[in-house]
Amino acid sequence: MISLITIIAAYLLGSIPSGVWIGKLFYHKDIREFGSGNMGTTNTFRVLGTKAGIIVLIMDILKGSIATLLPIWFGLPIHPLLTGVVASIGHTLPIFASFRGGKAVATSAGIILAYNPLFFTLAIICFLIYLFISSMVSFASIVACLTAIVISFFMGDVWLIVVTVSLTSYIIYRHRANIQRIKEGTETMVPFGLRYNKSKGPK
Repeated sequence: MISLITIIAAYLLGSIPSGVWIGKLFYHKDIREFGSGNMGTTNTFRVLGTKAGIIVLIMDILKGSIATLLPIWFGLPIHPLLTGVVASIGHTLPIFASFRGGKAVATSAGIILAYNPLFFTLAIICFLIYLFISSMVSFASIVACLTAIVISFFMGDVWLIVVTVSLTSYIIYRHRANIQRIKEGTETMVPFGLRYNKSKGPK
């Protein structure tokens, strides 16, 4: 029973719509009505600005981290990655936001941060490199996740491999529209990085 309650708690924790709540409470905006229409970190940065974006990023990472740590804190016979994944599902299908959620990147990062900080660090380094090269958060997120799969095989942890592959597959699925825009050359770029600078260079 306690294990079931913990799994439900992980889902509810992941369901906290950080971007929506911050937007409505402090900016009187529903970020799902602006930008990409997504409630995640990237759209928060785009619609509400850097301060709100950082706050939402931290909140979304913490959702994954706290959910992952719940079985450890309470000494439950549940693998911590399981409750982390449930939180990630909650983030993408939040009961508190009509099941219109984000794309699970930040929450998934929080899962890895709590479970294996070294793996998290390597994945973040890859993400930042890809972001600098592409100037696109979506591209950097997808490629960093794919790279993380390769890295996971060197960690000697079957659970980590399975969860990394699963989360990456889910994240790519959630980025279907972004992938199409990348192919069409219409994906939004962040205002830094090699590709952005090149696009703003002399014509």
